[in-house]
Parts: sequence; structure tokens; C-alpha cells
Amino acid sequence: FPSFEGWTPSVPTGKTVEYGSAAHEILEKIGMRETAETCFVLVAGGLGERLGYSGIKVALPVERATNACYLELYVKNILAMEKRAEGAEGATNAGGCGCFGGGGAKAKSSTKIPLAIMTSEDTHALTLDLLERNDYFGASRDQITLMKQEKVPCLMDNDARLAVKDDDPYKLALKPHGHGDVHSLLHTSGLLSKWMSQGKKWVVFFQDTNSLVFRVIPGALGVSKTMNLEFNSLCVPRKAKEAVGAISLLTHEDGRKMTINVEYNQLDPLLRATTNPEGDVNDATGFSPFPGNINQLIVSLPEYAKQLKKTGGAIEEFVNPKYKDETKTAFKSPTRLECMMQDYPKSLGSKAKVGFTVFANWIGYSPVKNSPADGLAKFKSNGPTHTATSGEFEFYESCANLLRLAGADVPAAAVDAEFNGMKLPMGPRVVLGPDVATSFDELKSKVGAVKLGAKSALVVEGSGVNLKNVEVDGALVIKACEGAEVIVDGLKVTNKGWQWKPTGKGAPEVDALAGFVVKKNETAEYVFDKPGKYTLP
Repeated sequence: FPSFEGWTPSVPTGKTVEYGSAAHEILEKIGMRETAETCFVLVAGGLGERLGYSGIKVALPVERATNACYLELYVKNILAMEKRAEGAEGATNAGGCGCFGGGGAKAKSSTKIPLAIMTSEDTHALTLDLLERNDYFGASRDQITLMKQEKVPCLMDNDARLAVKDDDPYKLALKPHGHGDVHSLLHTSGLLSKWMSQGKKWVVFFQDTNSLVFRVIPGALGVSKTMNLEFNSLCVPRKAKEAVGAISLLTHEDGRKMTINVEYNQLDPLLRATTNPEGDVNDATGFSPFPGNINQLIVSLPEYAKQLKKTGGAIEEFVNPKYKDETKTAFKSPTRLECMMQDYPKSLGSKAKVGFTVFANWIGYSPVKNSPADGLAKFKSNGPTHTATSGEFEFYESCANLLRLAGADVPAAAVDAEFNGMKLPMGPRVVLGPDVATSFDELKSKVGAVKLGAKSALVVEGSGVNLKNVEVDGALVIKACEGAEVIVDGLKVTNKGWQWKPTGKGAPEVDALAGFVVKKNETAEYVFDKPGKYTLP
């Protein structure tokens, strides 16, 4: 890893935002006005091998209530934002979402919100196939661009001798270069110039298996706008010495400054050697003042495009070898040069406005990156498991908590079942589809007297659904097409509902990853597939 000799760390400029607070609602409204001028970049070069999944990670189901995969969730979130941006802006500012056919002035631009996906040799064809088979999940084909990352030669030792393939001494051994390549790909593809010509202002980078990130993007865009940030790292609260990189302002002896990610095992000794003999410690909030980096980034497009014209998008490289023996000269296995997307600010000058936005984990961060076995080991050591199991439960709980904040009566999650050896909190299984609401202000306007049983399942899809008065003890599914306005007022559902049942040995791959299957015993399902006005019951 890079050396920080001569640098002194301090807490950088940034904002900690409490979701649902008055301050958050102001920032979110500002951010929602920026979404029409925002571009999205998904970093999806990895297979699911670490998860124990044979496919690409973006094809993995987010949850089993609807079986929507990650790529579908992301595309539909972008389309939902696009619809609000192109819709009745006046109605939105008046407190409604403008999605029930209300009037109001049109947004300035009807340009589609673009999505670029960085793939690799391993994932490119599979990602394209996933999009093709699903008709791009409703997006237009010219709205989504795939950029394939190439591999780089591997090194054998400290002298940087090139490694060759085991089965062919005349071919170089190649490995991925790291997700920092996304910057050079955006530059060489011409996308930045294209987006600039369309009047875009922001680029949001996000990872392949974090189902919650779109909940916090509007608020974080609001922070970027109000603080005039060129580079904004989305973060989570971080305990001192927790094994998560930390966003830090580094000041060099010669006066240079940069705000970047510093790995946790570098931050603590650096603090001890410079400003604090105790190293990285929690403050009065119970967390370290250095927030945890989650590699979801927002950059200001004009400055970003200008900088990449200078650098070509090249990012500082590093090598992280495992050595054969104590001489530390030869590597145990061929090792690649790597670069990381979050190191982009290293190329900026000291005057660049670089900061962070912190949201709580429950609303913005639930990665799925560990296999059941690795997750179980982390569970036993009281750490976050980051498995398909935890990712699904955290998605339901995030939706349930949104309903609670909006005034609904939703029981707290409880630990009452075990899957893949892990006992994790599980409450009512709530799925609020991307088009239900793209901001908390909009969601509040659609949630009235809602009451859910402890083991109930509620799935809502469609921007026109208004949960005015509903009680669920069992399973309820409401799906409304574009143009269908559904007022749910006085609906009471009591049925046998759904069960999350542990899997046995020999279960199909996706079931085994989650550790359960969903047995849908009984469901009250209402599907409105034609535009119009409807009431339930």
C-alpha cells in the first residue's frame, strides 16, 4: 500500500445526515432537482466467486419476495428518478410527486439519465445477455453503455519480472487491474464529452451489490450541490479501528493537502505517529470522527472531465504481494499492479473541494460480498456478515424502517430464525419498489394508517399506489402500472402469508447462498395493469 510518510491526518470537510430529519429533507429536495443532470456508473467487473455464486453478481436476486436482481433494481431506480425529473416539477415542489397526472411545469430537460457499466472479460458477455434477455429492464438501449476493462500483466518479484502462464511459457499471465480503471474508460470512451454536451453536471459511481444506495443518493447530491464539492465520498459511521477504510484529510510537511481514503491499518499508526498517541479513537458520538468509506462516489462532471483530459484517467498504482519467504524478494504467486477508483483525489490539487456525506448503514449500505462460510465466521466474531442472507433481511428492514419513519405501525425486527448457521434480525418483509417513491418526502405523502403484523409480507410496486389505510397480517402484494392511481383505504388482509424456510443439503445455488426458500402459502394480490383510478377494497 502507498506510504504516507510526511503526512498528518485530520478530519476532512463533510456532513453527517440523519435520514428523515428536517435537514435531510431540505438536502433531498435540492438533490432531486439535480437528478435530471446526473449520470450513473456501475462498477461490475467481478464474478460472484467470493460469494460462492457461479454467475455475475448483478444477476443475483436482491430478495426472494419478488426475485428482482441487482441490475434490475438499479435500472428501475434510475428510471424512477428520470420519471420524476421529466414530470410535473411544480407538483413535486408543492409536496406531491407529480406522478398521478397532476399538472405543473415541465422540468428543463427531458434528457434520459444515462448508465455506464464497467465490465470485465469475465462479466461482459453475461452482463449484456442479462440486459438483452430482460429488454434492458425498461431502459432504452442507447441509455446503457457497457465499458469493458482489460487485464494487465502480472509480476513475479520485486524486480518486476513478468509472469507467464503455467500452461504456456509464451503467454503472459494476466489479472484485473482494479476498479480504478473506470476513470480511464470513461475518458477514452468519449462518454464524458457526450454527457457534457447533454448538460449533465454530476457522475455517481456505485458498486455491484449494495441494494440501498439509491435511497441516499438524492440527499448526497444535495450535499455536493450546497457544499460545491468536486468529489463527495458516501460514507457510513465507523467505529475506531474498524476494518473499513477511512476518509481523511492529509496535510504534508511541505503544505500539500489531499482528502482520500486511508486504510484502517494505516490510519491508526499514522495518528499515533503524528497527532494522537492513542491513535484512532471514538468521539462523543461513539464513532470515530473519520467516517467509513463505502466506495460510492459523486463527482462534479465539469471539473472531472477537465482533470481527466490532463491525466487520461490514470490512477496511482500499488502492488500488494504475498512473499514466498522471509527474504521478501519473490512473490508466492504472480501479483498484479492495482488501482482504486477512490484514489482519484490524489491527482487533484490542494484547492480541490473534496468531502464526504455520512448516512447510517440501515438506509445506505448493505453489501453482499461474502460466502455463507465466510459470513458465518464473521457472525461468530460479532462482525457484519455481508452475505446474501443479511443483504436480503437488511433490504426488508430498510423498507420497513422507511414506513416507520413515515408514521406506520411496523413491529421491530427480532431474532427468531437461523439460516446458514446465522441468527439475524428479521421483521416484516417489506419491499417498496423503486417507483413507489424516490424521496422520503414523496413516500410520506403516500403512507397513512399502515399496520403490519410481525411476520407479514408487504410488496408495493408502482408510483400511483397510496397506502391511506391498510392492515396486514399475512401477505399483501399491490402492483400498479404506469398511470394507475390506487387508493388503498380500509383494506384489512388476514391470511396464512409466506414463510422463510431453511434449506437442506443439495439446495440450488441461489437458495443455498441465502440459506432459505420462500414458501408462499397464501397471498392477497392486486394487480392493476391498465391506467385509471382505483380504490381498495
